[in-house]
Amino acid sequence: MTELQLETVSSQTALSKMSLSDRVFYYFEEISKIPRGSGNTKEISDYCVEFARKKGFFVRQDEWNNVVIRKPASYGREKEAGIIIQGHLDMVAEKLPDSLHDFLKDSIELITEGDFLTAKDTTLGADDGIAVAMGLALLEDDKLSHPCLEVIFTSDEETGMDGAMNLDMSDITGKYVLNLDSETEGILTAGCAGGAKVKTVLPLARTEYRGLCCGIVITGLKGGHSGAEIDKERANADILMIRLLRMLYKEEGIRLFSLSGGGKDNAIPRECRCQIILDSGHFDKIKEKISCFEELIRKEYASSDSDISVQMIKEEEGIFQILDEQSLKKVLFYFYNIPNGVIFMNQDIKGLVETSLNLGILTVNSHKAECYISVRSSVASRKKLLLEKLADMAEQVGAKMSVSGEYPEWSFRRESKLRETMIKLYYEMYAEELKVDVIHAGLECGYLLQKKPELDIISFGPQMYDIHTTEERLSISSTNKIYAFVKRLIETGIKE
Repeated sequence: MTELQLETVSSQTALSKMSLSDRVFYYFEEISKIPRGSGNTKEISDYCVEFARKKGFFVRQDEWNNVVIRKPASYGREKEAGIIIQGHLDMVAEKLPDSLHDFLKDSIELITEGDFLTAKDTTLGADDGIAVAMGLALLEDDKLSHPCLEVIFTSDEETGMDGAMNLDMSDITGKYVLNLDSETEGILTAGCAGGAKVKTVLPLARTEYRGLCCGIVITGLKGGHSGAEIDKERANADILMIRLLRMLYKEEGIRLFSLSGGGKDNAIPRECRCQIILDSGHFDKIKEKISCFEELIRKEYASSDSDISVQMIKEEEGIFQILDEQSLKKVLFYFYNIPNGVIFMNQDIKGLVETSLNLGILTVNSHKAECYISVRSSVASRKKLLLEKLADMAEQVGAKMSVSGEYPEWSFRRESKLRETMIKLYYEMYAEELKVDVIHAGLECGYLLQKKPELDIISFGPQMYDIHTTEERLSISSTNKIYAFVKRLIETGIKE
């Protein structure tokens, strides 16, 4: 990459050359100087409050660091329904393994690469910093004709939507909400699933057993986000491991010492590892069975996970504290039989998952087995049904189940003046048809509607790639395009 292709942005003038959205990029650079990983949003919240006070706008900040800013309507537009701009203040804080970046005190080092804005060795934070930057730029624009503008910045969206869940909306007057937390240009998101995190803890007993300890590892799976990729029916490493262990227990009488798979409840596990104890004379036979199992699941997942690998290695002989037989049977029964993956498809929208769950984290160590499951559904009653089934199964094996991080669904609105206006205006401006979509992932819009059911909401945004990773990129031209569209939409208003 040449020096012309890779330019570290070190001053606001570098970003201000980005023409139409110069103030958007100015504010994006300003907030990139402020550490704002999830759970660390006080400083960015204070920045937005100070901005509003300097401009003379109404501003409200709560104990969760949510910020509400209100700008009165332009002369002659006081009777129009108000427009709400909404996004979240926090970002996912990820960095390369060898990076010395400190997310508690260091600025994000912005880099331009052609049409893209990215960051040096860290996540960029365009999710959802671009919403904050656009909101501030819109509020600042004295030439913009507008109805009453309300800007809502929530906190800690990335770690459970705590800000939106605790947001007081009693004084919000607007009707139309532009949620700027989507990453694909040209798509209007008009609904999303609700969800919950499930934790199950199963007490286990152990006993001494002499034998050969062997490690088994399942790798090579594609994994993915359980909201975006669950419909692709990719293999789940935790589920495959339990399936393998059940077979080896029933056929060869192996014993279990430890198990660990997955890293996040909402990510389809790509790897799972375990340690089994067996009679040394059975090693070759069991290794052959594992080889046959690998061949079997490669055929089953030939389209989605063609690189699955299942390997076993000898570790050591000795006396081990294994799960006793009753505990092992409970582990194999529960995790072999709990539902996983797509449960129901949406009956109105072809190809859309309605209800699913993902066994994301599974561990067996010490004297307990723990699992973390992400449950999603766009139908509240079916989410409840799935949670009840999991609770009943946990009770049968003596496990304790708890539910946290529950958030509401955002049901598709068949009639939407906002959606109709946006589709028409976008075509007038760009001669392009907007696609309307409903997603299986979660957005804060469900909480907003729960508090004010009369709201008409659409989620959209400029093109981004690889969010939540150190490869995160924001398209500069797409940001210009979407910001111009938002300004025109506000200027023309939504016709009742």
